[in-house]
Amino acid sequence: MLSRLLKEHQAKQNERKELQERRRREAIAAATCLTEALVDHLNVGVAQAYVNQRKLDHEVKTLQVQATQFAKQTAQWISMVENFNQALKEIGDVENWARSIEMDMRTITTALEYVHKGPVQPTSS
Repeated sequence: MLSRLLKEHQAKQNERKELQERRRREAIAAATCLTEALVDHLNVGVAQAYVNQRKLDHEVKTLQVQATQFAKQTAQWISMVENFNQALKEIGDVENWARSIEMDMRTITTALEYVHKGPVQPTSS
């Protein structure tokens, strides 16, 4: 009788141990699945952030190149405007020089006409 009770007790203990071990394995499997799902979810976010960062880096490089080109073009425009302003100043200087020469020529012409005609003699009445 005692032997039978002992065997029943040991059998129940073995069943409990097996049940406990099965539940432990199920819990480990569930925890592993949860961990994998969380990691996968985080990896998607990290991967998207990485892709976005690469796109931003590419856009920054493109913007830097365009900004450099714009700066060069702006410098060329400034140079052209300065050259144009200088040319306008020179045209103004030439115009003033031409007026000065014209006035000198008129003075000389008047003097030559005066010399050529001779002094104006008063007419007797």
